[in-house]
Amino acid sequence: MSVTVIPSKPVPAELSGTFRFIDIGVNLTDAVFHGIHHGKKKHEDDFEAMLDRSRLAGVQSMVITGGSLRESETALSLAAQLGFFATVGCHPTRSKEFDEYPGGPEAYLQALDSLINANLHGQGRVVAIGECGLDYDRTHFAPEDVQRRHFRSQLFLAKKYKLPLFLHSRAAHEDFVNILREEGFGEDGERKGVVHSFTGSVEEVIELMDMGFHISVNGCSLKTEKNLLAAKAIRPDRLLLETDAPWCSMTSTHASNTLLETLPMSLKSKYFPSSTKLPSFMMGKPVKGRNEPSAIGGVAWVIHRLNEGVPFEKVTEKVYKNTIELFGLDELQV
Repeated sequence: MSVTVIPSKPVPAELSGTFRFIDIGVNLTDAVFHGIHHGKKKHEDDFEAMLDRSRLAGVQSMVITGGSLRESETALSLAAQLGFFATVGCHPTRSKEFDEYPGGPEAYLQALDSLINANLHGQGRVVAIGECGLDYDRTHFAPEDVQRRHFRSQLFLAKKYKLPLFLHSRAAHEDFVNILREEGFGEDGERKGVVHSFTGSVEEVIELMDMGFHISVNGCSLKTEKNLLAAKAIRPDRLLLETDAPWCSMTSTHASNTLLETLPMSLKSKYFPSSTKLPSFMMGKPVKGRNEPSAIGGVAWVIHRLNEGVPFEKVTEKVYKNTIELFGLDELQV
């Protein structure tokens, strides 16, 4: 089934307004932002240039993803330096780290607990537990039973600190929602958390929203016609946006591209500035194929076009408000 958008009026060539974003899922700890690709230095460190581009695109702040104990430490350090925020947790594909840690799983969980406890307030604070969840597409990294065990243990941290969850679910929906329900996250409520980089079905969207969760989308969430149907089903009060940069770029082969082609040039130059291929790196220009936070505007534009008749600024401002409310980012409330 395809998604058809019938424009209520022509899309303007230029679009003015205040379009603000908070990228709720960005991997700023990745070395590619410092010119290191696959362990080798390929170009100059352009981390600051990437941040400059994100500011020009209207990105007001970011939540840096922590996918392991060590990565969470780095994410918090970066967040403190930059005035952003971070998550603390262990990605399901890294669940074996619990068992391999000196002192065992209890010591790893305690280390996460201590890290959270030391970073609950002020600039650079932890605002969510995760990235945690289940990924049955990549069980070669961690078996299903290991993932389930350590997903459950991290839910304890969310309950202890009353922080929202930053969740990951791939090909594991039934086990994913069953564990959440068993651990007391099954009823609608406030600040439950967000299922990020969502790629599931319309039915899964509805079930997760009914459980009280927000749904966040990025380029990977908009690849297919089925993805677009699921994205269109997200209620405005449950919608969040992200890039998952440097991953999940939006490309010309995705189903979203038809909608993205209607992006006015005044915004395209901000959200998708001209890039160069890796061998021809030029400081000040993005690296082709490396996603950046500036592209969040493109994600928002596709959601806007899926909900024809809703002004772009209404979409972006609602998501901005949702983000502040879920993560408690009161200092960004202006």
